[in-house]
Amino acid sequence: MANRKVSRRTVPISLAGVVVSTMGVVVPQSLMAADSLQDALKASTTKLSLRPRYEKVEQEGAGISEAATILSRLTFTTGNFYDVSAVLEFDDVTSMKSVDYDDGSFAGPGPAIIDPEGTEVNQAYLSYSGLDSTDFRWGRQRIVLDNQRFVGGVAWRQNEQTYDALSVTNTSFGGLSMFYAHVTDVNRIFGEGNDDSYPAARRGDHREDTNLLNLNYKFEGIGALSAYYYDIENESAAALSSVTYGVRFAGDTKFDSFSLGYELEYADQEDSANNPNSYSADYSLIGVSGTISNFTLGFAMETLGADADAGVGFTTSLATLHMFQGWADQFLVTPGAGVEDSYVTFKAGLPWGMNFVAVFHSFESAEDIAVGSSDYGTEIDAALTKKFENGATLQLKYADFSGEDDGLTPNDVEKVWITATYAI
Repeated sequence: MANRKVSRRTVPISLAGVVVSTMGVVVPQSLMAADSLQDALKASTTKLSLRPRYEKVEQEGAGISEAATILSRLTFTTGNFYDVSAVLEFDDVTSMKSVDYDDGSFAGPGPAIIDPEGTEVNQAYLSYSGLDSTDFRWGRQRIVLDNQRFVGGVAWRQNEQTYDALSVTNTSFGGLSMFYAHVTDVNRIFGEGNDDSYPAARRGDHREDTNLLNLNYKFEGIGALSAYYYDIENESAAALSSVTYGVRFAGDTKFDSFSLGYELEYADQEDSANNPNSYSADYSLIGVSGTISNFTLGFAMETLGADADAGVGFTTSLATLHMFQGWADQFLVTPGAGVEDSYVTFKAGLPWGMNFVAVFHSFESAEDIAVGSSDYGTEIDAALTKKFENGATLQLKYADFSGEDDGLTPNDVEKVWITATYAI
């Protein structure tokens, strides 16, 4: 087993005075009344969740990597005390075999499987709900917006992405939800062990001066309309600094036994702040699906454009990237000519609490390519998930990407996962 890396993210907590050292937040002891504090502690909850996983990756020209890891998560949530509550969550990722592959922190041979070992604070925040229909959060927290295409938690990986931020959510106006966050640090999937001595792309933390604004209005029985403005200033990786604004509409309409789903989205992006590149690119998504009984068939096209002159593609640096452009993760960085993903999705609800998903992707460049093929390749994804009565799940998941043999597109890669989850 590889050497364990214990995070330097420490969050001292005392029952007399909650201290969140990562954000410098202190609630003095003098503000607390013993009886009310006792009630808040009685209302507290503790949850333990476990997620063991086996992952195998076989990549053309790189060989084979196999990982067997387990994520253990302990979450403590207090009751309210003067409208203030706290969440403290610890994660531990342990490898159950020798780490003889590239896990993101150890540059071993073979294809990368980015699930580094380590113990760290995943969340640690104070929440204030004293204003009507408004929630303030200060500290390390999850931020998940819309479908996570632009801002998400990368919860698929064993080491989740969370944010050091001050955020506020307001739902005072009917179906309108307003969210704003100022982010000072992004705690990435590479783990705290990857300090500033690592290349920027593999650092565990990216220091930021980022502002996220998202407005979401729900139309009953139709769907939700979002408008967003994401001003990302990445002080650790300047090329990821950008300003993105856009709109998204997604929902479904039911017609007796048939349901029609749809999603439309457009965004525009350009460089900002300290970015050394000068570029402008756009994003679009159009999709439609139909559901009858337990079966769904969908068609969609997602395009991440590029600035052909600058050779820079549209970037979504805070996204849960694994959810998009195929599970083989061959387009985590948008090519300089952009990428157009046309895909077909089939879903089926099966007996015995099982669900099946299959997706076929066809990738090509969004802009003309002077040398080589504009076709990037194709991918087949499939997953079979079983949910048990006690809440546990077991999933078998597969991805097979076939690239063009032109030396310019990603090599062929095949991935298999077996994942279980259980919470107590």
